[in-house]
Formats: sequence, C-alpha cells, structure tokens
Amino acid sequence: MSLRPGTVFLADCPARSAIEIIASKWAVVTLFALSEGPRRHGELVELIGGVSRKVLTQTLRRLQEHGLVERRVYAEAPPRVEYSLTALGDTLREPIEALTTWARVNGASVATFRESTAAPGTAPEHG
Repeated sequence: MSLRPGTVFLADCPARSAIEIIASKWAVVTLFALSEGPRRHGELVELIGGVSRKVLTQTLRRLQEHGLVERRVYAEAPPRVEYSLTALGDTLREPIEALTTWARVNGASVATFRESTAAPGTAPEHG
C-alpha cells in the first residue's frame, strides 16, 4: 500500500465508505457481539450494555443496508428475529478481534493519558 498525496481514503473511495460504516463505536461493538453467532435484539442490548434499543436498531439497520448483518425472521408465535453476520460481515471478525484486544490491553493507558492532559477543573470524557 502506498501513501502518496491524494491516495489515502479519497471522498469517493470505496475504502473510505467502508471505514465510515464501521467507524462508529456501536457498529464495531455490535459486529463483535455477533461474532460468536446469531443473537436476538434483546440479547444484543443486554450483551452490549449502554446502548439504547433505538440506537441498536439504527445500527443493525445500517449494517444490514451495507451487507454486513442479516436479519432473519422466524415464522413462530410470537415471531422470533435473529441477527447474524453475513459472509462479508464475517470478514471483519479478525480485525475487530484485534482492535478489541488492543483496546483491552491499552484502554487504561489511554484513559490515564486523557486524565493527565485534561485542563484543570474539567472532567475527562468517558464512553
């Protein structure tokens, strides 16, 4: 990969569009939550923690629109709906696991740095 001027994620570049889809924290966390198999909406809310049902629904729809997540409705009473990674979404499993491992190993260091550089009298952002 070459890093020449004008070659890194141009506005109309498919790579930039792909990065924008998965760049939100809820997209990455949702994809990670689905990496071990299909889950129902309520399971995802519980597993992820901190995400509202509305935001999760919006995230799942966006991931579906881009071919990363599949929504399957089962003809049962009451209807059962499960979400799972598509074959394309599954290709993100390894990079997201690597990113998650990095976050677990380095999260405390990032938080410590933020706290040490925060302006006096301001609280650092969390989330």
